[in-house]
Formats: sequence, C-alpha cells, structure tokens
Amino acid sequence: MPRPGGSVLDPAAPHLVVNSRTLYFGWLPADPDAAAALVPAGLRPSPDRLVFMNQYVVDDDSQTSGFGAYSLTYLGVALTGVDAPGGCHPGGWWTHYVTCSERVRAYAAARGAPAHAGRTRIARDGGETVAETEIDGVPVIRARCQVGETGGTISSGHHRYFTARDGRLLSSVYPYVAEPVDPFVIESLEFLEPAHPIYALRPENPLTIGFGFYSPRASFAYPGGLTAHAGDTGTLEAVPTLGRIDALSVPA
Repeated sequence: MPRPGGSVLDPAAPHLVVNSRTLYFGWLPADPDAAAALVPAGLRPSPDRLVFMNQYVVDDDSQTSGFGAYSLTYLGVALTGVDAPGGCHPGGWWTHYVTCSERVRAYAAARGAPAHAGRTRIARDGGETVAETEIDGVPVIRARCQVGETGGTISSGHHRYFTARDGRLLSSVYPYVAEPVDPFVIESLEFLEPAHPIYALRPENPLTIGFGFYSPRASFAYPGGLTAHAGDTGTLEAVPTLGRIDALSVPA
C-alpha cells in the first residue's frame, strides 16, 4: 500500500482510521468554572462541566486512508443542547488537540481544531495500561487503568465535536465502532504541569468518572464537510466546501 505523501490534505475530504488503540473517558473537573470558561460564546457547557479525553495511537500507515501512523490526544468540555445523532452522547468543544503528525495537525487546524505538537504513548503491562501525553517533550497527562480482554461486545455510534474557524463555530459528526475490554477501571488521572493551560481541566479529588472505555481496536471517520452553528438557538447550516489549502500555518 502506498505510504502517505507530504502534501497538505484537503480539509474538506473525509478520512478513515481503523483499529487504533484507544483510551476514551470523561471526568468531573476540579475547577468547574475554569473548564466552563474555555467554552466560547454560542455554546453552553454541560451543567456538571464534564471534561472528556481521547488518547489514541495508530501504529501503522495501513490503518488510515491518508493520515499515516500517528498518535493523538484531544480534550474538551461536554456541551448541552447539541447532542450527537441518537442523543446518546453530548456534543463536545475541543479545547486541546495534540498530535505528533504534522500532516494531521495541518488537516485538523484547517478544520478549526486547536492543533499542537505532542505525542501520546499507550503501554500495556499485563492488566495495567498507562497512557501518557506530552507537549513539547514534557509529560502533561498520565492515565492509569486496569483492563481486561475484548469479548463479543461492540460499541458504536456517533460523536459531535465543535471547533472555530474564521470567527464561525463549526461542527462535524464522527461515526465510530470499537471493541471495548472488560473489565475496565480507571485507577488514576494525573495532570503533571500546573503551569500549563491544560491544567485547567484537571480532575476533582476524589476522581469522579462519567464514562469511559479502553479498546485495542477502535475505528472512526472524519466526515467530509462541516456544519456552521448559529449559537444558542441550535440552528445549523452547511458550510461551503473548504477547498484545498496549499499553505497553512500550523500551531506548534
């Protein structure tokens, strides 16, 4: 299979990722007001200010439609009134989007994501899995969990994530299919750098988990196109195709 080249990906194009190693969960923050302050006007944080995080690793180029192998962590605040299709998952505002791939950062930034350079590592030792995210070579988040084996259970559905570009709130709906492990228990979640802005999303003590799973095989898609959000009215409208961006300044 051809390896992804170095050209900039069209941000309007859809992309598929299969069989990523994924730790995805949410918690109540230590400082609910600080978490809520990260949500822009036109969107409303959930009443409990739930924070979500997805740490995942794509080990091989063959697992994507054009991204190549990469790792990524995104975090954000759950929203109210803008659920994903089916109403099972609340919409979410991305506050941080950290990946080792310049190609993925460029694609995501063109779609309005707050893309920054960093790396995520997920290591499993027996029944314990540790997921660590670093930014600029400095570890900022470390999650530890007890994990079992996959069985016959499949988790599937949609997530809806919001970004901002050119002064407009945008959203996309992301379908996913995952094979979660059982048992699964979050043991600890550490935010390691108090001076870093990401520390505003640290968990309360004791740790209160809202949802979560670990899957050694999680697949999802970045859909083509984006939808504009008109604010608290919930009105949505299609955004004209973004078109190809051949020169883009990507946040470090």
